[in-house]
Amino acid sequence: MKWTTITMGEYGRVAVPSDAASVWMSEMELVKFFDVIAPTLRAAVRAVYRSGVLQSCEVERRIRLPNGYYLEVYALPMVMALAFRINTSNAARVRNVLLERLCLRKDRQILWLSLSDRQPCKC
Repeated sequence: MKWTTITMGEYGRVAVPSDAASVWMSEMELVKFFDVIAPTLRAAVRAVYRSGVLQSCEVERRIRLPNGYYLEVYALPMVMALAFRINTSNAARVRNVLLERLCLRKDRQILWLSLSDRQPCKC
């Protein structure tokens, strides 16, 4: 399985790959990315699962490493949920970037309303 990660530069610039389906991040990558300790990250993951927002079969995979161990990786929806669940400055940066990308998409939809049967205003 080939995957990419969301990265944060030296000065806090967040780079999200354009192919969202291939974004998978391991626990250690998420710990460094959000600047938290592993128990805090695990508690946030459990809280997301417990709330019923995401199912583990949809956003979690185990990859077998060449040494025989397994690596747990999480998909982009879990990374996004963790960004809103964890309260660190790095998580706030990720939230801002994700919201900007969502709100400033180039393929906006326009809703046209027809006002053909308008009645004059009687003020």
